Amino acid sequence: MNYVTTRDGVEIFYKDWGPKSAQPIVFHHGWPLSSDDWDAQMLFFLAQGFRVVAHDRRGHGRSSQVGEGHDMDHYAADVAAVVEHLDLRNAVHVGHSTGGGEATRYVARHGRKRTAKLVLIGAVPPIMVKTDRNPGGLPIEVFDGFRKSLAANRSRFYTDLAAGPFYGFNRPGVEADPSLIQNWWRQGMMGAAKAHHDGIKAFSETDFTDDLKVIEAPTLVMHGDEDQVVPIGDSAPLTAKLLKRATLNIYNKLPHGMATTHADVVNRDILTFVRG
Repeated sequence: MNYVTTRDGVEIFYKDWGPKSAQPIVFHHGWPLSSDDWDAQMLFFLAQGFRVVAHDRRGHGRSSQVGEGHDMDHYAADVAAVVEHLDLRNAVHVGHSTGGGEATRYVARHGRKRTAKLVLIGAVPPIMVKTDRNPGGLPIEVFDGFRKSLAANRSRFYTDLAAGPFYGFNRPGVEADPSLIQNWWRQGMMGAAKAHHDGIKAFSETDFTDDLKVIEAPTLVMHGDEDQVVPIGDSAPLTAKLLKRATLNIYNKLPHGMATTHADVVNRDILTFVRG
């Protein structure tokens, strides 16, 4: 398997498929998943002639289950280690949820010269938690509840999250897909409880306002208006306003996990944006 070792000694697993001469698309997965969550995108864009790369965040998937460094600064630096190891240039970075925050911080602080475009899907920026500066955010008690549920029974918590709000399977008239629930649970349980516990603070309390302001790459912001995990009212429209060159696409009745449930729609729009 492919690994790169970061400056602080963490082994980051990555996939690298396709012609090395092709334009690379780098995928950043959501919490608490792994690069496997991008199967539908990686196979699609590989078939379109791109080089596709995805990594498992530290403490997630097949990467080292270290006890420290589960914050956005380390996440972004880990991405930089992968990108520099593979010498990726003119890359498109695609981030979902927590991965959208990771991709934002990477591009802002490490990758401006190596990045062609950025895509954010159901992403956590600008900031999720409610603060004086972000009165529309979610109360800290919501994330405290995540931590409590994870510590009490991580397996049940992950099953319930995938079976309910993540894919919108709790909505009237939406039929649950057991295979997606099982695959979500599988990816989550591959990772470390400590990494996932700390990651809740990383995705909910990190403020990406300054990162968004300095990004010059054209950015596609995609969000479902029935996202129950990262509510749209305090995310995508605010992110688009902070970016210099943003295109905002809002999707009617699509859930947080729309890259999986509606991969055909998401892949089509990303392809149009990348080739545009």
